[in-house]
Parts: sequence; structure tokens; C-alpha cells
Amino acid sequence: MTLSLSADEARRIILRAQGFLGADTRRGGATATLRRLGAVQLDTISVLARSHELVAYARLGAVGRQKVERAYWDEPARAFEYWCHAACVLPIEDWPLYAFRRRAFRARKFRWHEVPPTVDKVLEKVRESGPVTTTDIGGAKNGGPWWDWSDSKIAIEWLLDTGEVVCTRRVGWRRVYDLAERAVPAHLLGEDPSDTECVVRLARIAGRALGVATRADLVDFLRLRATHAAILDTALLDGATGLVPVQVAGWTGRSATAWADPAALEVPPRGRHRTTLLSPFDSLIWDRARTARVFGFNHRLEAYVPKDKRVHGYFTMPVLTGGRLIARVDPAREGSTLIARQIGLEPGIDPRKAVEPLATALREAATWVGCDTIHIDRADPALREAVLTAIT
Repeated sequence: MTLSLSADEARRIILRAQGFLGADTRRGGATATLRRLGAVQLDTISVLARSHELVAYARLGAVGRQKVERAYWDEPARAFEYWCHAACVLPIEDWPLYAFRRRAFRARKFRWHEVPPTVDKVLEKVRESGPVTTTDIGGAKNGGPWWDWSDSKIAIEWLLDTGEVVCTRRVGWRRVYDLAERAVPAHLLGEDPSDTECVVRLARIAGRALGVATRADLVDFLRLRATHAAILDTALLDGATGLVPVQVAGWTGRSATAWADPAALEVPPRGRHRTTLLSPFDSLIWDRARTARVFGFNHRLEAYVPKDKRVHGYFTMPVLTGGRLIARVDPAREGSTLIARQIGLEPGIDPRKAVEPLATALREAATWVGCDTIHIDRADPALREAVLTAIT
């Protein structure tokens, strides 16, 4: 018999799975957080901090930023960079599970650019002189737009896609590439699971990280295409993933049947909710359809929208409190001042009940990034005054 969950029960399970509910979710620091989440998305935008730092901060509070860096990029390798939901940091022990994607790249024989004939020379350069950055192999750009990569950059990224090289470290935000045989532990390098084994085991990881998920949520987490999505479908139906079917009240259409980590169903979620700003690339909200379904929140990153067409701001960060998304803040930083360029409450949120959570979220974020002053540019005047008063 399929278990039925209320929308609120599903949301609380999701929040616990993602590390936002319960004190035990903070144990183990940033390293444990990465393994809990299965994947942390990377992005070049840095407002208060880069997104991968914000993900750890949102769950752990004022964690030292160097601790976050060591959890992701350290020696010996704790993690590696590869394609999951997007470009992500992934636990090093999951290296074998992305063999299906490396094989797919090799079969495709094409990246976003044509793979240059110099790829073998670049590989030999890494073999002889690695670890290397793009600077060491001739630079990343041809001099045009950001996508106008040099042949050496295209080649090294292709080698990363196909698993010949791996990135387990960064220096000054630059990837450091080395041979997989040197950087990946031998016992992991020697594993060669089939495509089916890869998808099944990754679905378990995604299901555990999401708590409760539809088939579409799992596909989006792993960005599975037709053949591999079909493997997932079979594995869900025959029970190979270990995830169990559940019905969630209010989840309709293709979302009517969801899948849950059985361990997450054993004990009802308890404990205190986090109050925090969320990166728009946070795995709690990176899937817009899922965010709307779980939180009733229409999330959109406007960084790539022309300035005059933005509604909420450049890098709008949702405010999570009490297990709900109540507001949006578009932050900036000027010297030692954290600036909220714009604050907007979600429909139906009582401004009086939003003041303390907003003040807490802004105060803690400011302290974490070393700001001692908070300024609010645009907000409802009464809300602006009340939040600033609560902050002080």
C-alpha cells in the first residue's frame, strides 16, 4: 500500500533531508553537508560569497570559509568537480558512479565546441607537468566573448568530461587539472559500474538528498537524458533504487506519485528550522517546478535578465524561516556594509511576522561576510524601518 503524506509532512521531510531542520543535520560540518546533499552546484557569480560557500553557510551558520574550501578542495581529494544537476562539487567516493556520463561524452565525440586535434598533446602536457591550470597550457581565452575558448581550454575540459583528467582542487577560483589516475584513489578508479548500476546508485543518493521527490525531480537532479531516464523509470518500478512510492496531498498530475527515502519516513522530522538567506543555486530551490510545488514560491534567477526587466533583483536570495520561503532579498556589499537593494515579501505574509526573520537573516549574513553595517535601499517603508530597528 502506498503511503500518503500531507504537503506539510513532505515539506518537513525535504527540509530535514536538505539539512535545514534538526540540530543533528549540522554534525560533521561542511564535509558532511556535501555528502548529505550529494552535489553542490558551482557558479561564477559572487555577491556576498560564491554559491558553494552560501550553500554551506545556509545550513551551518557562520562556518569558516576556509573550512568550506577544504571540504571541497583538499589533498588527498575529498571531492571532485563534474556534471550532475549542473557543474557541481561531488563527493570523491561517487567518482565511479559518473562513469555512465563519461562514456556518453566519449560516444558523443563533441562538446559545445569541436574537440581540437591538439587534445592528445594537452593530455601529454598534463601527464608530464601536472597538476596544471589553463594558464600552464596556454590560457583559456581566444580574446573574444566568454565562450570563445582557446583550443587548449576546450581540450582540457573535454579530457575532464571523459575522465582522463579530474579537478579536485582550485587555486584562486581556477581549476587545477591532474590525471585521474594520480588524483582519484585507486580503489575508486578501478571500479567500472554499468550504466544501469550508475543510474540506480545515483538515484538512491538523489532520493536521500531530496527526501521526497517526483520522477521529474530525480531526473532534474541528475540531468538524465532519454536512455538513462528510461533506466531510472525501470529501477523505480522494480524497486532497485530502494526508494518507496508515496502520495503527497496537493501534488497533482505527473507529480501525483512521488518517491521517498524509506529512512526519512521512519522518524517524523523534529527540531528547529533554520532562518537564512538561500543562494538561488541552492539544491533546496534549484528546480523551479519543485520549488513552486513544495513552497508555493515562483523562483527565478534574474542575473541574466536585462536590468530594466528585473522584478526582484540581480541575485535575489529567498529568505527561509520556519520551513517556508517568506521573502526575497537582493543583496550587495560595499566595503563593510551589507546592502539589501530590495526586499519583497511573498503574498499573504504578515509584515509584522516577517520583521524578526528578516533581521536575523540579514544580521547573520552581514557578520559572516565581515560587514558591520546594514543598509536597506528599497522596501515597504514601514517594513524597512522595523527591520533596521530589529537589527540594532
